[in-house]
Amino acid sequence: MKVLVTGGLGFIGSHTVVELQNEGFEVVIIDNLSNSSEDVLNGITAITGKTPLFEKLDLREKTAVQDFFKKHNDVTGVIHFAASKAVGESVEQPLLYYENNISSLIYLLQELQQKPEASFIFSSSCTVYGQAEKMPITEDAPVQLAMSPYGNTKQIGEEIITDTAKVTNISAILLRYFNPVGAHESVQIGELPLGVPQNLVPFITQTGVGLRQELSVFGNDYPTPDGTAVRDYIHVVDLAKAHVIALQRLLNKKNLAKVETFNLGTGKGSSVLEVIHSFEKVSGKKLPYKMMPRREGDITEAYANTDKANNVLGWKAELSLDKAMASAWEWEQKVRNK
Repeated sequence: MKVLVTGGLGFIGSHTVVELQNEGFEVVIIDNLSNSSEDVLNGITAITGKTPLFEKLDLREKTAVQDFFKKHNDVTGVIHFAASKAVGESVEQPLLYYENNISSLIYLLQELQQKPEASFIFSSSCTVYGQAEKMPITEDAPVQLAMSPYGNTKQIGEEIITDTAKVTNISAILLRYFNPVGAHESVQIGELPLGVPQNLVPFITQTGVGLRQELSVFGNDYPTPDGTAVRDYIHVVDLAKAHVIALQRLLNKKNLAKVETFNLGTGKGSSVLEVIHSFEKVSGKKLPYKMMPRREGDITEAYANTDKANNVLGWKAELSLDKAMASAWEWEQKVRNK
């Protein structure tokens, strides 16, 4: 069947397209190339031997979304990644985030609700938990007041999907993931942010390769073992595979409710300094970094309880932080040596 992957040329999206094609799905990608490149199609093709269909369009343009579904009227499965995703940027530009992340979701659902049935996988985030009171975080943890406009768009997105599923033929799975890192083992695709990276690992690898003078570590006075913030870093290939399993669950009608929610993480927290040390270990390079004040919108720690994903979804993270850092470093070197 044909599956739409929005934001399919982005970091997580491209890895998910690879896993979908490996499972025999026909994939059509929508991407506006705001934080990605059409060159990613070449990487996907090199890995899978098949080039997915690609439509360059902006999901904020309602008529463009309508036209897409007229053209591709056989799409009934959607994996929705397309969104702005940087916490710090969302604090500075809230309206950009609300427009991009909310309106695009609404326009997609408006088209899907007209179909006899549709399966929708939503790229959500552990940010919906805010600073959770207990670690590890389960799916039953209360959704806290969002710490950033980005986090709020994920909370609102989940509410919109849940309300829509109640009164339509759309079934959905909300995947709340923690911190995706790494690159495909082929080194054909990986994380390649445009401009200054907003995430830790590409900033580390860009510093390692000499593109950045030094890494800034935001906050060394958190109540954690080494004072730096703790996150659950999950290899992007593990994450991509979970999306395929989730989609198959809906298509095979194995879901136990119209909307299901799963955490996707490793179940282990790693501090910023531990990630730096992992990079230094796998690369053999000493990384220059300096301590900076905490950033607004950042939380102390977040790592997943993955029991539900392991037992109900039948998925488990398998790749280590060292594996992820090694692949991210290999990818960075390949990109810069072109």
